[in-house]
Amino acid sequence: MVAMGNFFDLSTVAKRFRFIAVLEAISWVFLIVGMVFKRLPDPVLWPVKVFGMTHGIIFILFVITAILAARELAWNTKTTVLALLSSIPPFFTVLFEVWAVRAGKLGELSDTSSVDTGAPASVTP
Repeated sequence: MVAMGNFFDLSTVAKRFRFIAVLEAISWVFLIVGMVFKRLPDPVLWPVKVFGMTHGIIFILFVITAILAARELAWNTKTTVLALLSSIPPFFTVLFEVWAVRAGKLGELSDTSSVDTGAPASVTP
């Protein structure tokens, strides 16, 4: 799990990508809650309007951030398309971010010392 102090560090494109990916998933939660309120017997419409607009803005930020990350981190076409497609289904941006870290696609977030490869640690005398 990411320490909260590190989570809000937006100094690199990889860290900004992680932040926006999680924010996009959180906005999905609020949008889904808003859609439930809209379907109540006595519908409440403001949550869909507010959370829908918020989600839309974060969605656009995610797409822009994914394109910038693809350019700066030299992602191939497959990785870039997967990143962009992950913005469509709910919560897939977080799944993509986890995969990207493990696959070594997110720069310093994918540092080999922080990724568990399953290989035994080397011991130097």
